[in-house]
Amino acid sequence: MRVFAELMWFFKAHRRDYAVGVLFIIMGSALSLVPPAVVGVVINHLTNHTMTWRFLLAALGVIFGTAAVRYGTGYLWRVRVFGGSIRLATEIRDKLYAHFTKLSPEFYHHHRIGDLMAHATNDVQAIQETAGSGVLTLVDSITMGAMVVATMAITISWKLTVICLLPLPLMAFAVTRYGRMLHDRFMVAQAAFSDINDRVQEYVSGIRVVRAFGQEQWERRTFVDLSRDVVQKNVAVAKIDALFDPTISVIVGLSYFLAVAVGAVFVVQKTMNLGNLTAFTLYLGELIWPMLAFGFLFNTVERGSASWDRVKTLLAIEPTVVNRPEALLATPSGGIRFDIDTFRYPESDRLVLENIHLYVPEGSTLGIVGRTGTGKTTLMRLLLREFDLKNGDISIGGTSIYDVELEALRSAIAYAPQDDFLFSMSIHGNIAFQNPDASLSEVERVARLADVHDDIVRFQDGYETVVGERGVTLSGGQKQRVSIARALLQDAEILLLDDTLSAVDARTEATILGALKETRQGRTTLIATHRLSAVEHADQIIVLEDGCIVERGAHEELLRQDGRYAEMWGRQQLESLVEQGGAAL
Repeated sequence: MRVFAELMWFFKAHRRDYAVGVLFIIMGSALSLVPPAVVGVVINHLTNHTMTWRFLLAALGVIFGTAAVRYGTGYLWRVRVFGGSIRLATEIRDKLYAHFTKLSPEFYHHHRIGDLMAHATNDVQAIQETAGSGVLTLVDSITMGAMVVATMAITISWKLTVICLLPLPLMAFAVTRYGRMLHDRFMVAQAAFSDINDRVQEYVSGIRVVRAFGQEQWERRTFVDLSRDVVQKNVAVAKIDALFDPTISVIVGLSYFLAVAVGAVFVVQKTMNLGNLTAFTLYLGELIWPMLAFGFLFNTVERGSASWDRVKTLLAIEPTVVNRPEALLATPSGGIRFDIDTFRYPESDRLVLENIHLYVPEGSTLGIVGRTGTGKTTLMRLLLREFDLKNGDISIGGTSIYDVELEALRSAIAYAPQDDFLFSMSIHGNIAFQNPDASLSEVERVARLADVHDDIVRFQDGYETVVGERGVTLSGGQKQRVSIARALLQDAEILLLDDTLSAVDARTEATILGALKETRQGRTTLIATHRLSAVEHADQIIVLEDGCIVERGAHEELLRQDGRYAEMWGRQQLESLVEQGGAAL
């Protein structure tokens, strides 16, 4: 029952709804005591030959009237209690989603998407059942059971009541034991569901890769193995679940046997009449539901408890990147200074950046070049505070980015990431992601700057074309240009382009860079790239090697140094000539 205490924050917030719901549950339980009493009186009149049509019709009217009122109370408590459980599920999903948005990339390195989806679906559903059916069975089993037992003991025979309740301790022991076993097995089953959920998500996302390598059969076998594992673990849960009803049925059968056997003796001894014995057995029938509800309660609560433990563990994870106390709300502006002594990714010993001391004047363009894995993307992610520095600082306009609120910092930076992630929505929706109210003319303007407008209008639905999950219907170059357009629409003081021109041809690259140079005068731009032609126009270029700056300067200056940059430039010029020669042939 620990889960009810831990969900008390919700029950307190919605105490009016739950109080009304519980009141109607209790009223329904009390009304269920009326028909057995009426039947007992009718039986006594029949055995005493004192029955009249008027009395019989009155008795039937009471029974039907009671049923009608119970119908109304049943409707009302369902609306209140089950409605409350639906609101709880909504609140938990909202908490999870809000929590996901605050967590750092480090968290997503260790948690699979399928597992997070399972938390927000299956686990939340189990918690909802606890706040709905769990509350119902808790209140109903206690109130109904207590009322029935009290009625039998007070109005009929306390001795027979005590005798019939003798098997109940056995039921309490068995149900408690089953509950513990169910909790453990349900935790394992939910983890297995997370595994298969994650596998399906990966398979669907990577379907083109799977087909390209001809691995459909292997993926199917893997899925079948995971599916069988889920089945086995859920069957293990079902085996415990299946023990509840038979155990309770045996206990109920024992109680019935004692009621009839001992009650018959009481009737023969004339210490109880037949009407009272009939009413007693009917009341005992009413006691079956509380007994069953007790079993259902443990079943539901243990499932909900296991799922709540999983969700609670997730919610307890603290974001590693948070606002400092008294952080500034103002959007930062000005030149960018990097003073990075060393940086390692969390839980990694590999040095990613070292001795990065660099100033980017406001309104200038910085080019960041180097081989894969030299720290180009890391430098941009540190500026966005996706990770925090332990040794060093980054400042904008003389103010440390750690003294500015995250929202204010990121509102000053537009980012076109390396992976060109697009959402499964229209092209217009993807470009206007940061500003959903942007007009079509504004979206078209930035699309022209990114040289993707002509491609878009050739689609049948134009800007309303749905790009599919992760932009699957677009080419690599189109996705990159839509990503650039999305960043340009933000119209931020600082623009970060992280290798977002690698999939476009030289002509398109030149067009985009020319548009950026014209429209972003007076604003700061950082371009990380492998293609040196993308930074040829930059005011300053740095060359990274093993996380360190090995060269810096303007394009012509770096060529004169005849170092790493000049070597890369010469190789890329040669590759370009080869490509042109191949095209001419």
